[in-house]
Amino acid sequence: MSDNKKLSLIVFNGNFDNAVAAFTLASGAAASGYDVKMFFTFWGLNVIKKKRGRAFIGRGILARIFGFLQGGRKNLPLSRLNFLGVSPKLMTSMMKKRNVATLEELLQASIELGVEFYACEMSMHILGLKKEDFILQVKKVLGVPGFLDLSDGGEVLFI
Repeated sequence: MSDNKKLSLIVFNGNFDNAVAAFTLASGAAASGYDVKMFFTFWGLNVIKKKRGRAFIGRGILARIFGFLQGGRKNLPLSRLNFLGVSPKLMTSMMKKRNVATLEELLQASIELGVEFYACEMSMHILGLKKEDFILQVKKVLGVPGFLDLSDGGEVLFI
């Protein structure tokens, strides 16, 4: 990308509001000419699962239960005032009414703007997940050394 401006986002948290913030930064930076990479780890992997709703995915019974309980991008909780899962739906409705891009729109914009997605190898191993469990735009599964190589020379934010 132009001017070698780089932004790498570590998406650790699988909360709705954190995901909105991460994709807002990613799409905004990419639109401003930054080379943007997103590294999804632990609960952040939930944001990029192919199955958006609850599904028993993962290897092993515990992994499958964790996969079901997390629920995919459609079931991301708000970090505060979640009210049994109602609040993210209310928040999405408020975003639409105020012409603010929703999480799905921000994800799509990030894809269209060339943001690169990476999944954490260790977290996937713990949770029994495979690359095929994620959206097609996940470019590669990486460990920490691979992510550090990618983010070298740029800004890194932990969300």
